[in-house]
Amino acid sequence: MADNVSPLFPTSEDGAEAALHSTGILPSQDIRAMIRGHEIQALAEIDEDQVQPASLDLRLGAVAYRVRASFLPGTDATVMERIAAFAMHEVDLTGGAVMEKGCVYVVPLLESVNLRHRVSGVANPKSSTGRLDIFTRLITDHATAFDQVASGYKGPLYAEISPRTFSVVVRKGTRLSQLRLQRGSPPATDTHIRRLHDSMPLVEGEADIDRGIAVTVDLTSDEDGLVGYRARQHTDLVDLARIDHYAPLDFWESVRAEAGRGLVLNPGDFYILASKEAVAVPPDHAAEMRPYDTQVGEFRVHYAGFFDPGFGYAGTGGTGSKAVLEIRSYEVPFVLRDGQVVARLVYERLTAVPDKLYGQEGIGSSYQRQGLALAKQFKRD
Repeated sequence: MADNVSPLFPTSEDGAEAALHSTGILPSQDIRAMIRGHEIQALAEIDEDQVQPASLDLRLGAVAYRVRASFLPGTDATVMERIAAFAMHEVDLTGGAVMEKGCVYVVPLLESVNLRHRVSGVANPKSSTGRLDIFTRLITDHATAFDQVASGYKGPLYAEISPRTFSVVVRKGTRLSQLRLQRGSPPATDTHIRRLHDSMPLVEGEADIDRGIAVTVDLTSDEDGLVGYRARQHTDLVDLARIDHYAPLDFWESVRAEAGRGLVLNPGDFYILASKEAVAVPPDHAAEMRPYDTQVGEFRVHYAGFFDPGFGYAGTGGTGSKAVLEIRSYEVPFVLRDGQVVARLVYERLTAVPDKLYGQEGIGSSYQRQGLALAKQFKRD
């Protein structure tokens, strides 16, 4: 166990993390065991930095298929059978290629799975994917739902990709999504979240817990009046391999809210805002921000809604980490008020404490201790 993980979490005699529960999300050491046991396979060697505390980064394969429309294969077909019916052309990703905004692509991933009974998977876009407004979902053969890998599934994995705001450059090996695996399906109840919050504060102050912890939007400005960013409509390409490279104002407009009047969201525009709350995820849990609730207004929040164990956790230097909110309004202009509830954060337990935590040195944690932050491709002050 890492030195900065609480000793309250047990270890076995040989130093490995001891299982706390028979059901729950599988930690990093179990993901590695699945790789060694060929329950997770790949066309190229799986790198250690793909293994996150409670998820596995998935990589694009060598070819993308531009398709006429999004689809699910249904119980009677494979993804490739549907691609044969809907594909317009192939795109070679080996040396890098452009995915145009507004278009839909399906890409076979390098990874495939051979899951056991009672082990299933759920996928989410990675944080940088969401902050670039790249809509991506996982598909499996015979699937009737996106982002779900059924218990006992054996077969390939595919990504549906549709850039919404920026045309992007991707290549074989680009990582847009992550897969978390779980054994069984333990319930994520409000009672459990309350007990967890009592033992270690999950957000600052009193928590509003009702189908998860309420997350509110921060529209109080800094010295420059900045509260967020709105994506520009016509920009250059974003090459996802270029980190800390692009000038933010070439792609984003600064957003300033009027005191007492809130922020008017324009239909179709894409915004980056931040939560008022600093969020913490303890080592033996992960968290998911539920992306849309029709009771909070006609907008969607958070495409990339997964928080690994250790995000915002004091033991890994994460005190003060806020949730970045990716927001798009729909049919009508909508006014956001400072402190308005925009999403709910649901915590799910792991079967054991992972042997790496978000924020620890060397695992590529880009957003620990974040405030209002754009994707890692953009230069930071």
